[in-house]
Amino acid sequence: MPLRPLLLATALATAAATPTATATPRTPTTHYLDCQRGDDAASGTSPATAWRTLAQASAHTYAPGERLLLKRGTQCDGVLAPRGKGAQGAPVRIDAYGSKRAGKPHIEGGGARAALLLSNTEQWEIRNLDLSNTGPATTTDRRAGLYVELTDYGVAHHFVVEGVDVHDVNGADFKDPDPSGGILFTVKGATTPTRFDGIRVDRSTVRHVDRTGIATSSTWKRASGAGQIQSTDVQFTRNKVYDVGGDGIVVQKARGALVERNLVDGFNMRSAGYNAGVWAWDADDVLYQYNEVSGGHGTRDSMAYDIDGGNNRNVYRYNYSHDNEGGFLLVCNAEGMVSDGNRVHDNISVNDRNTASPYGVVSVVCGASTNTRIYRNTIVTNRSDTALVSNNGPTGVTFEDNVFVGAAAGQGSPIRDTVSTYRNNLYWRTDQPRDTTGVRADPLLRSAAPGAPDDVRLKDGSPARGAGSVDGGGDDGTAYDYFGNPIPDPPNIGADQSS
Repeated sequence: MPLRPLLLATALATAAATPTATATPRTPTTHYLDCQRGDDAASGTSPATAWRTLAQASAHTYAPGERLLLKRGTQCDGVLAPRGKGAQGAPVRIDAYGSKRAGKPHIEGGGARAALLLSNTEQWEIRNLDLSNTGPATTTDRRAGLYVELTDYGVAHHFVVEGVDVHDVNGADFKDPDPSGGILFTVKGATTPTRFDGIRVDRSTVRHVDRTGIATSSTWKRASGAGQIQSTDVQFTRNKVYDVGGDGIVVQKARGALVERNLVDGFNMRSAGYNAGVWAWDADDVLYQYNEVSGGHGTRDSMAYDIDGGNNRNVYRYNYSHDNEGGFLLVCNAEGMVSDGNRVHDNISVNDRNTASPYGVVSVVCGASTNTRIYRNTIVTNRSDTALVSNNGPTGVTFEDNVFVGAAAGQGSPIRDTVSTYRNNLYWRTDQPRDTTGVRADPLLRSAAPGAPDDVRLKDGSPARGAGSVDGGGDDGTAYDYFGNPIPDPPNIGADQSS
């Protein structure tokens, strides 16, 4: 029998006033790993009930917001390969616990593919670990410290690596697209275009690894569509890379990456391949700034910075390069690829060299990299047996408003380039190649034997002051120089824009 209107209204009001039971959000679990005193039979949810082995920690499937904490001052042998994934705003976190005086927890991979391995997952943050991966000497096994791998996954979001130290990885000398190395993010597959969106490697250290320090790589080709295969929001910042067998820091198959305030000291130390300190492959709109690269070994490439195959609109600015056997800069597009619109400006190169033909401190080789502009740099070498610039045929490069200073001994250091465009540069102890507006004079650098960036600042009365092009050779709106000085109008020639 239907309720009468008054009874119905009373029933509805009562229902509205009755609180509805709601589920209490589950607090994400924190798991603990103590490879010295833990117990795999324990719950693992407190320091007192920590797990003991990497196998136990890897067997758990981690949910969004969960944490895995490793005890400081302990060493775990084997591979940490956790399962599961986080969610936006609730990543899975791996970190350390215990007294900081005890040192970061150490994982030794023992020659496996990686000491810490993440596969086909996303939303992970990794901090404060110490990783190594040393096995029997090999020419066939790829090894890494931290290895994140995607295979036919699609888009994987949000990876943070912070304060992680990787050292002593003796992997085989395999280069791209799936190298050995320190901290690696690799894309594979053939059916689903796959890429990363959101990688940040910050304040981490890589030391004595073979062969690549820090890198992204991918087996996918640009023909699949750059937007589908180029990783986005990649940031390599404030890292230190020492004594790597091959490349230092590599951005491959990425768009809009930032490589900033990194140090690479000692690269191409044990490799039979071509290597550079900081460079990209098939990557667009990458900004490299405030990096320092030194100690490049060997003359088969081994230069600090590199504009290579398929690089478009990449910018190197405010970088310092010194004492590299392979030189300061390589411009080398690959066959069948387009490399266009790249800029190298406001950098300093001190005592770099490359004595092997056809290379120099700046080497323009391979295929043409079109609309490449190199301007407002100061390039000084103390070697008379190296060319400041060497070009074996490619066109497309313009040098403008640079300071070129050769060695004081002998006949200086030549410029071997009959192809590139030269405009309004300053030349001292070197050639002046077809530069009708150039300046041939002593730039009056602060030191007659430069060994640091401050040494190439201009003294009062330098002929480089106020002698630059009206637009400084640039088209990117840069307002400050390497030292933080505002760029005057007209600018100075070279990297020092102080007034």
